[in-house]
Amino acid sequence: MNPMNTPIKAGGIRIEGLRKIYGQGDSAVEALKNVNMVVAPGEVVGLVGPSGSGKSTLLKCLGAITPPTSGRMTLSNDVIYDNGWKVPDLRTLRRDRIGFIFQAPYLIPFLDVTDNVALLPMLAGRANPESRARALELLTALDVQHRAKAEPSQLSGGEQQRVSIARALANRPPVILADEPTAPLDSERAFAVMRILTQMAVQAQTAIIVVTHDEKIIPTFKRIYHIRDGQTIEEAGEGRSLD
Repeated sequence: MNPMNTPIKAGGIRIEGLRKIYGQGDSAVEALKNVNMVVAPGEVVGLVGPSGSGKSTLLKCLGAITPPTSGRMTLSNDVIYDNGWKVPDLRTLRRDRIGFIFQAPYLIPFLDVTDNVALLPMLAGRANPESRARALELLTALDVQHRAKAEPSQLSGGEQQRVSIARALANRPPVILADEPTAPLDSERAFAVMRILTQMAVQAQTAIIVVTHDEKIIPTFKRIYHIRDGQTIEEAGEGRSLD
């Protein structure tokens, strides 16, 4: 497949010729050499590769945490990077347009579940009642509304991960980056997380990239990008049912 010939609807992400070089001169290391990727809205794509292959660097570039050296990134048909950042405020970009899900939930321990999810919309300037209503809507969709008043320490591991997914969706970002979201979970909970991500991608028309080493979930992807030595290769996945 050639990802650059893939049509993309508004809301997806396109990466073209992305490079990242650390250092200069003889000590320079080319972490990303020529990365091309397209993820459509409503799609969950796997990103796999051995340690040191460039996965973490790519995720940091996609998340507007680390600047690439060259290349182009388009988000929701807006060019956000083209041999330099094209947006004035990267913090706002990350807060409003990119959702993050990590291996650990990183919930704020002194806030209850609702406030953990409502915090980002409130930081974006939305009214408290609107933010809390959005949080409850997501918690209900993820079947953890009964834990809305609980503190993170009172939740199971699976419940904490569901809350972290709700938090990532709170500002309706067009892209979600999930870094090893199933690594600490057993098979049943891992498949439940992937089922949720797939459902949420379709419902919210969000493009989701899942970085994983988790062999048990890799067969669930319909498309996979392998990254090796800083370059990506796209292949069709098995798309195994999560039911």
